[in-house]
Amino acid sequence: MIAVFIRFRYESEFNEAYVRQIADRAQAKFEGMPGLRSKTFTVDSVNQEALNFYVWDSEEAAKAFFSPQLIEQVTELYGVRPTIQFADVATLVDNGV
Repeated sequence: MIAVFIRFRYESEFNEAYVRQIADRAQAKFEGMPGLRSKTFTVDSVNQEALNFYVWDSEEAAKAFFSPQLIEQVTELYGVRPTIQFADVATLVDNGV
């Protein structure tokens, strides 16, 4: 498994309501997506950032999803270019149904 952190850090013009709206509209797109175990949308208004956290079954699936075209699309959508960090998942605890 691999985790991917997508961070959108705003210098100004942070709009928490807009970031939440993006998350609400995008949620259904990720439900049942092959290779994706989970995705979390977060909003940190104090630090003016959004952090999206993914857990993928494999690095291949994660890297295939995060194409240069996708990065351009989310940059346009969020209004700021994200930083992307990949990390190996040592252990996953999933208490969900």
